[in-house]
Amino acid sequence: MRNLKRAGDARLDEVLALNRAVEVKTSPLDRPALDRLLAAATFAKGIPAPDGPLAAFLIGFATGADYQSPNYRWFCDRLPRFAYIDRVVVAETARGQGHARRLYDAFAAHAAAHDLGPLVCEVNSDPPNPGSDAFHAALGFTEMGRGSPAPGKVVRYLIRES
Repeated sequence: MRNLKRAGDARLDEVLALNRAVEVKTSPLDRPALDRLLAAATFAKGIPAPDGPLAAFLIGFATGADYQSPNYRWFCDRLPRFAYIDRVVVAETARGQGHARRLYDAFAAHAAAHDLGPLVCEVNSDPPNPGSDAFHAALGFTEMGRGSPAPGKVVRYLIRES
């Protein structure tokens, strides 16, 4: 696993390319926004593919981060502490290889070591994301609420107690 907070330009370009491929499910991200995310993130790790390019990444935040995402703020309004998974992206060619699970496990271990609280995230329900629903259910996440952080988008807010 590679620390993206210390990554060079080429690796960060790979993060942007992976995100661009799924931005309907996450959100658009450009280099200035990525730099701001990484500066505020508690956890930012990537997994390179065997041939070198980035196969997957996860960016997460702890309570109190300088981050204004409406989804992150939703958790701030409801929980005293938490470890928020902002985005996890796996390259289409790397799916089904356990990368997302490894990243979640690493962030969970980081959260436990630093007493950050439960893991939380959101999953789109409109547009639907059944693969993400199944993944999070298998990892023990449960729904704690729903919201509409942007026009045309409805999400389920999930939590996994440590």
